[in-house]
Amino acid sequence: MQHHNSSKVTEILLLGFQNFQNLNIFSFLLILIIYIVTVCGNLLIMLVVSYSRSLHSPMYFFLTQLSLSDILLTTTIVPNMLQTVLYEKSYVSFIGCLSQFYCFSASEALECLLLTVMSYDRYQAICNPLHYTSIMDFTFCLRIILVFWLIIFIMMLMIILTLSHLDFCGPNIIDHFFCDLEPLLELSCSDTFIMKMESLVLAILFAICPLTVVIVSYMYIIFTILKIPSVTGRQKTFSTCSAHLTVVSIFYGSIIIIYVFPLLPHQQNANALLSLFYTIVTPLLNPMVYSLSNRDIKQALRKLLTNFSYYFAN
Repeated sequence: MQHHNSSKVTEILLLGFQNFQNLNIFSFLLILIIYIVTVCGNLLIMLVVSYSRSLHSPMYFFLTQLSLSDILLTTTIVPNMLQTVLYEKSYVSFIGCLSQFYCFSASEALECLLLTVMSYDRYQAICNPLHYTSIMDFTFCLRIILVFWLIIFIMMLMIILTLSHLDFCGPNIIDHFFCDLEPLLELSCSDTFIMKMESLVLAILFAICPLTVVIVSYMYIIFTILKIPSVTGRQKTFSTCSAHLTVVSIFYGSIIIIYVFPLLPHQQNANALLSLFYTIVTPLLNPMVYSLSNRDIKQALRKLLTNFSYYFAN
């Protein structure tokens, strides 16, 4: 059988939020403010961790990578989304749509893996403290990040190549504010079975397996904390992983709602609103959760601001 790509779709029309036409300006300004705060907040986390020697540890190194992932995610989604909100629709080239999906899925996969290795870091710190420094050294952290990026690059490239070889012969309308996989597959007039199997494998590798590791790690952490005799000791130990547990709950909670319990087709606006949570809200909350609930980061931030004030004053 001769293989050929008879794709006729050269651009995608994103409809965004069709039920909020009267709030265009307000929505545009709100999303723009959230985007600016998100980027600045995550850059600030990266700056504080890089500046403060007391934060040069595996947990905070992974936190900077999480901030980088959040910046990548919001920058992939928000600029085109602002155009969609302001003009009630936006046109994206087919290649641009695939590129957006690639960057979006890569940043989401990276966040899943980072949250997993951060839970493993907390497990080693609490359950295996004597060997923590020998296991979680800088070389290990750097290697694991490079491996994560390499795996994600290869696996997501396979998905994009398979997706690009499907036939898209119309229509070209997506009732969403970005190019997600399921809306793209609905536009294809090819058999999408192989594509869906590949996406299932990726979901297992980058979502289900990491979530399992996180749950098992925290089960061991909780059992270890319960063995601590003093209440103060238990609270102090649990406080070291409370911020990470909060971020994990927010991130995986929104992902599960969207992808494990998908809404019916006629509820696309509700689906799009829920998608806002893990594409816009979660990257905004991550630096806030870590900065507000972490004493070390707050102290380092105060010291950084004091030094900057002293520098500019003189």
